[in-house]
Amino acid sequence: MMALPNPLGMIENNIQVPKSLRGITRIADNEMDPELLGLTDHDRHVIWKAVKDLYRTGAYPALSICIRRHGEILLNRSIGHAKGNGPGESGEKIVATPDTPFCLFSASKAITAMLIHLLEERNQINLMNPVSFYIPEFAAHGKKRITVQQILSHRAGIASFKNIDPTVLFDHDAIMNLIYNAEPTNVHGRELAYHALTGGYVLGELVQRITGENIAEYIRKNVQEPMGMRNFNYGCPDERFPEVATNYLTGFPVMFPVKQFIKRILGADLATAIELSNDPRFYQQIIPAGNITATAEECSRFFQCLLSGGDHEGTRIFQPVTIERAVREVNATELDRTLLFPMRYSAGMMLGNYPIGLFGPAAPKAYGHIGLTNNFCWADPERMISVSLLTSGNPVIGSHVPRLVMLLTTISRRCKKIFQA
Repeated sequence: MMALPNPLGMIENNIQVPKSLRGITRIADNEMDPELLGLTDHDRHVIWKAVKDLYRTGAYPALSICIRRHGEILLNRSIGHAKGNGPGESGEKIVATPDTPFCLFSASKAITAMLIHLLEERNQINLMNPVSFYIPEFAAHGKKRITVQQILSHRAGIASFKNIDPTVLFDHDAIMNLIYNAEPTNVHGRELAYHALTGGYVLGELVQRITGENIAEYIRKNVQEPMGMRNFNYGCPDERFPEVATNYLTGFPVMFPVKQFIKRILGADLATAIELSNDPRFYQQIIPAGNITATAEECSRFFQCLLSGGDHEGTRIFQPVTIERAVREVNATELDRTLLFPMRYSAGMMLGNYPIGLFGPAAPKAYGHIGLTNNFCWADPERMISVSLLTSGNPVIGSHVPRLVMLLTTISRRCKKIFQA
């Protein structure tokens, strides 16, 4: 599986996949009988086969998936190696398990957004207020009237950093000064352009200014501990860094113009971004838009909480109206000027679509987020499912794409709609 040529002669930088996956597959002991969840054993088998087919593309050294339906776990499994089996890598291989934490990358944005909505629930912030009302320094260079809502919905006009040293991510004050000194491309909210990193830092600073504690402490008190999460926070403690799945660049080589396109979004080329994501310093930082670490089960648990109206096993995390505000569409399908792709957003979430969208076919009520194109976390109220697919491979273009689409399609088709949300 190491070298798969395409018609243009490029070779995929993928992993060796064994003929049998049994030795590198782990199944948690908390899966429910699918018959109790409105599915059949065959439905689960077909979904799992689609997961295995995706792994067999060689694009992912490790992947982990958790699917809940009606609040109960249908699938909670992993395939592959958390460490030691990247493309061309030799040495000790550590098999991934359902307890292996992964970096969520941009899927972190949905969780960060919910923390801002929690502040609004508690009357500590008004999303229609300018950011500068809470962070006066933000007003510089024409940003005085940019609102919190515009930050959440990718309409703030500060979509990306330009020509920065990527290691500046390890210096919070330097990052914030770059944002304060940025000149917006638009201040009226007319321009939809995905904010890969900038918006997250602003949201994190809002939590700090309003509550007096950093956003990592805020999520620990209000989500992580009340929901019994071992991980599910920004970065991770130094002693747990060895547990986090190593990230790898896989797939076809990233070439012009895709290479420049990605650099414009991330502020660095993809190889550099992935290299930084394996640096221990990356996990010592708070990067609200990109470095929450969690297991697939924990992510599914969080989105199940949203699906359940903010309740987790009798503990109130969010009020139902808070979730309604957070997932409400703020724009119909519109071209995103950063991603150059038609997108639907709420104030913090990516939304599904009809007839096809990010979270499978015929899922216009689904909401969630993707992370670096290969992590998917979402809830679908019409199917009563909360899903998390986390991976350690980060291909942009490769033979994995049809299999990834097939997995998303299979989940949607096998978990049939129960009602119209």
